[in-house]
Amino acid sequence: MVTALGVLLLVLVTAGTGYFVAQEFAYLGADRGRLSRLAAEGDPAAARAVELTGRLSFVLSGAQLGITVTALLAGYLAEPFLGGGLRDGLTAIGLPAALAGPAAALLALVLATVVQMVLGELAPKNLGIARPDRLALALSGSTRAYLRVVSPLVRLLDGAANRLLRRLGIEPAEELPVGVTADDLGGIVTDSAAQGRLAPDLAAALGRGLAFGERTAGQVMVARVDVHTLPADAPASAVLDGLDTGHARFPVLRDGVDDLVGVVGLAEVLAVPARRRAVVPVAALAAPPLLVPASLPLPKLLESLRAQRRQLACVIDEYGGFAGIVTLEDVVEELVGDIRDEDDTELPQPRRTATGWLVPARLRPDELAAVTGVELPADGRYDTLGGCVLAALGRLPRPGDRVRVGTVDGGAVELTVTRVARRVPAELALVRLADTDTGIDAGSATDDPATGASATNDPMSDGSTVGHAASNGSTVGDAASNGSAVGPVASVSASATAGGPVVSGSASATAGGPVASGSAGATADRSARREQVSA
Repeated sequence: MVTALGVLLLVLVTAGTGYFVAQEFAYLGADRGRLSRLAAEGDPAAARAVELTGRLSFVLSGAQLGITVTALLAGYLAEPFLGGGLRDGLTAIGLPAALAGPAAALLALVLATVVQMVLGELAPKNLGIARPDRLALALSGSTRAYLRVVSPLVRLLDGAANRLLRRLGIEPAEELPVGVTADDLGGIVTDSAAQGRLAPDLAAALGRGLAFGERTAGQVMVARVDVHTLPADAPASAVLDGLDTGHARFPVLRDGVDDLVGVVGLAEVLAVPARRRAVVPVAALAAPPLLVPASLPLPKLLESLRAQRRQLACVIDEYGGFAGIVTLEDVVEELVGDIRDEDDTELPQPRRTATGWLVPARLRPDELAAVTGVELPADGRYDTLGGCVLAALGRLPRPGDRVRVGTVDGGAVELTVTRVARRVPAELALVRLADTDTGIDAGSATDDPATGASATNDPMSDGSTVGHAASNGSTVGDAASNGSAVGPVASVSASATAGGPVVSGSASATAGGPVASGSAGATADRSARREQVSA
């Protein structure tokens, strides 16, 4: 009779442990938004649950107190009640009394631990994770009543723990953070899409919205070299002639590429009588430009465009030079995706090949990932794939140049320059490398420790092959047209003639002559979508 009563007490104590464990995980995982909606609809249990989640730290402290007390009671009851019954049973089957006692105590401990873990800990925990909202509603009344009883003890213990933390130099936090970061939301969107809980187009839209705040004007602008500009003394009729480009607004420059006068558009020209358009200079019609720094985040850029009712802003780099333009359409496209109209020029798009992809060099790494699934690591030295190639090569590219770049997932890809325009990569062939493939021609490649990328040269048309070794601390590149941008690449310090090994320390020699030290253009290019705002 005594043993049966003890077993019953042990079961009740274990059930108590399970109650507090379920309470803890239910209120940790409960959807506060859903509970608040139910409470607003008049559900009293939901109202109690919302109140409890509002003081989550106190609720968890109460649950921990209950778990600790019931677990100690389970251990206290296991040996005398379970152990006594087991000892009698072992003695009855012929085990000597000297051995029956220790064996019974050990069996009682093992049995109590298994029961406590399975019924008192793991099963309630899994239930709380699987049905947090339902449990939070079901336990709200009893939890509030329990906390009213034990609140003095919980506050005392919480105060003691907080004082201990402060003595250790740690400021305690009373409540758990409720919100999540943009990275957390991005992970949720990605996981939900992978599990089929979000439609792909909705996941893509949410991803663009989350990334919008991280983008800057310099990352989405049309680079100056692609902008159609007009000299200040050009007649107003030049704007009408420029409509053949598909654009309706043009930056006006006075002397040099950085002396920005303003922006002139079709509306200003049409306000001039037709007979005077050949004599009125565009400088007299140009509106003052909206100037923004290249580092301006897109949300603030959008706010500026809306506040000043502008369609176009001129981007200024850190040296005060005219870096490019960004339009309202460019900004909106970062949220909704590419917008095409009848005036947009068809530009190269990523396309599949037998071995990989052929991609425009002006794609940003995030745009490459969206199309191909290849995610390159972030690097502040460049904004485009072409910039990545330049950073790895440490010199101006030639068709056939190859670089090997590590990916976020631990793999690697090889980027081969297939076309060059304006002395920079225009098109790249991308091939994902096997784990065992170095992707480097023997004797003609060097690794760039800063980027994890390596560069090689294919044989040129004249039959010479040149390999370049990178060295830290110097800069090589093509001087930008305004002479003010610094290239983030390492200098070329070794070369090899056709078929020969790389000779460390020798002067660089290529088919086109020596590589000259200089400043490389650091202006970020707009991914190949359009060159300027369309009419």
